[in-house]
Order: sequence, then structure tokens, then C-alpha cells
Amino acid sequence: MSEYLSLSETAELVGKCKQTLRRWDNEGILKAVREPGSEYRVYRREDVQTFLGEFFKDNSDDISNFVEPDHSYSVLELFAGAGGLAVGLEKAGLNCVALNEIDKWACSTLRTNRPNWNVLEGNIKDFSFAEYKNQVDVVTGGFPCQAFSYAGKKLGLNDARGTLFYEFARVVQEVSPAICIGENVRGLLSHEKGKTLQGMISILDEIGYNVVPFQVLKAINYKVPQKRERLILVGIRKDIDIKYQYPTPYTKIYNLFDALKKGELFDTNVPKSDGAKYPISKKKILDLVPPKGYWRDLPLEIQKEYMGGSFYLGGGKTGMARRIGWDEPSLTLTCSPAQKQTERCHPDETRPFTVREYARIQTFPDEWKFEGSIAQQYKQIGNAVPVNLGRELGYSIIEFLNKYYNLSKPK
Repeated sequence: MSEYLSLSETAELVGKCKQTLRRWDNEGILKAVREPGSEYRVYRREDVQTFLGEFFKDNSDDISNFVEPDHSYSVLELFAGAGGLAVGLEKAGLNCVALNEIDKWACSTLRTNRPNWNVLEGNIKDFSFAEYKNQVDVVTGGFPCQAFSYAGKKLGLNDARGTLFYEFARVVQEVSPAICIGENVRGLLSHEKGKTLQGMISILDEIGYNVVPFQVLKAINYKVPQKRERLILVGIRKDIDIKYQYPTPYTKIYNLFDALKKGELFDTNVPKSDGAKYPISKKKILDLVPPKGYWRDLPLEIQKEYMGGSFYLGGGKTGMARRIGWDEPSLTLTCSPAQKQTERCHPDETRPFTVREYARIQTFPDEWKFEGSIAQQYKQIGNAVPVNLGRELGYSIIEFLNKYYNLSKPK
């Protein structure tokens, strides 16, 4: 095992950008060193592991985002998937009046677990939501990130036709909720050099919504044992002069042990369930990787064989041949647990996480059943918003709506 880690590798392990690491180096928070015989600044593996132990230490929190709803608040959810955000909002105290989703297996999952939910299965383009006008308080949606047609200097709603964000905006315009919440991957920030996100903000402005300065919420700060990030876009109807506040991040960070064992997050150890398996050739390689290790911990010749041409390219690629440690949060789960770019190997056993382990890492309740094949179940879980992140977001929505109804007294 190499004694040193590159800047890229350290950035990926710590979950910070290179600029932050350079600043920390200058401030003495996490110091880089010169590797013997090299001009590059690197990090001692031991120093990084010590830092991570401090960074993820068991801090106690004296804050809570919990807030009781003063009224009954309703949500219309678009692109609902398997229900991660919907369950989180429900746990916070919001009522889901309808959910739209195109994937039949995700719809089956929603109906199996919540027979009382109105699941609208099919392409959002085929639905009118006019019946919900002035009937729901919140519209939420995890729309995909798609390029727009830039017809004018300021992107308008018609320029976005054919994209799923257009449909999101159309429904918001039809329904006229007090607040709308869009969520997406962090990559939306840089998509089309930021023009896509600015276009979305421009469109929401056009249909009568002021956009709150967007934030990327890190799931590990909201009682989720996973380094997942979601970009949150909040629109407030222009007749409402009330400030929205994002949920306050917690200092306590939960790890894989918290996800899979009895403790604060769950009352029991993770239930047994089916899961994917590695091919024999991959298992032999991953057998050689220690907990919290990855491809660079393999013997050099095996590194070259396993990585192929990627071995000679830059970047840490710390998700490849990666075994998660018990005392760290999981890396972001993907839709397929065994693909080469994003292995998430169990700490003790050389296998991918099972379906129920996947669900635990996404903070789904154990009783939440997923329909379809094993591959379909992994896909649904991997695409989901973590339930606990959804709950904390729900509290912030309720706080806003309480102020709206109590202070503004709308008629």
C-alpha cells in the first residue's frame, strides 16, 4: 500500500475540491508534503486517515430542524421514482396528494407501499394537472438535466420545450403552489457551462417564481450515511414575501456501521436479502483490497491489468475496486452495484451491498419493499433521494408554509 496519496485522490476521499485542500494546506488544517524524489505535493496516507477520523468523529448535535405543521400541507410530486423524497416529506408531516412517474416498476413500488397514494403512471407530457390548481402547497420534482434550445438572450419557457424541466415548469404554472422544489445532481451546476441552470432560473422567473439562491446539500450532513450530494432549486411564488431557509446541517456524521447495524439510525441489524455478485475474476482482485482501500492498494501488475489504459491517466479514480470501511460513510450509491467504475464492496465480505443494505444506506425504512427484478430494485434505490435528506428538506418547507399561513393569512 502506497504511503502517499495524490491531491486528486485525497480530494475524492475527503469529499472536498482541490481548491479547498490547497487552502487547508495553507491554513495548516491538512498539510501536504513533498514526496521524496518528486516535485509534486502529496499527502501522507496516515495523515489523511487521521484527519478523516477527526472529520467523521461522533459529534453531538444541539440543533434540530424538526417543526410541527400548523396546518395540513399537501404535495404534488413529479418524477417520483421509488419514493425516497416522498417518504421523507411524509415523515416530516407533509401529505402526498399525487405522484407522477413513468417507470412501471417504480410505480409498482409506490403502490405496494402506499396503496392510498394517487400514483399517476406514465409520461408527464400526457397529464394535465389543472385539477390541482390552488389545491396543493408544494410541487416537487427531480427532473433530469437536459440541454435547452437558446432562442433568445433570456431563456423562456418555450425554449425549453421537449425537455422534462419544461414539463416541471408547466405543471408549476398550472398548479400555482406557494413553493416549488426542484432537485438534481451537482453536475447541473456546470452543465452547458452553467447556462442550463441559469435558464431554469429564468423560466421560473417568467412563470411567476423567485428562485432562492441554490444550494448543494450534502447528504452526510442530514443523517444519511452516504457521501451523496443534491442540488436544490427552490422557487417562491412572487406574491409571497417570506424568506425560505434551507435545513441546518448537523455536525454528526453517520457511517456504514450506523447504516447496517442496530443503533441510532435503525432499531435492528439490516435484514437479509438478495444481492448482486461479482464475477469470479473480479472477486479474486477485490479480495486483495483492504477496507477503505481501492485499486491503488493492489499489487502493481494487477493494478495495470485491472485498470487498463486508465492506469496511465490522471485522477484518483477512487471509486474503482473500492471497499467501503465500517467507520466511514458510503460513497454515493449508483444504479448498478457491481459496475467497474463504481464498485462499492462490503467491508468484510467480497461482494456488492445487498438490496436491503443499499436501501439502508439511502435511509429507506426496512418495511419499504421494492418491486421488479434485482437489477430494477438496485436502479430504483440508486436513483432515489435519501429519505432522511427528504425529511430534513420537508421540515424546511413546513417552516416556510407555517410562516406563510400564520403571518400572511392568505385568503
